[in-house]
Amino acid sequence: IAKYEYSIDCLCHLSIFLLGSVASQSMNRFSCVNLSAQKLNIRNLVSYKKQDGPVEAIIFMTTRGVKICVKPNQKWVQTAIKKINERTTKGK
Repeated sequence: IAKYEYSIDCLCHLSIFLLGSVASQSMNRFSCVNLSAQKLNIRNLVSYKKQDGPVEAIIFMTTRGVKICVKPNQKWVQTAIKKINERTTKGK
């Protein structure tokens, strides 16, 4: 039960819209409609994509393959993007 407590706690407060299987879904096919205002743990985020329409958003991909739409103008979102970019650059 303990391993599910994290997922339930995190997912209860987020607006997540998955279209089809997460494993087979590319970031390009995913579209945000509603955005989460909740701060996410940056360590659990592995990538991101900017969405310009229909709603301006940042789509984060978690280590579990979950896509989460957030408001791009939040300070923590910009920090998370910077950290992901740093990790990506170090890995090359």
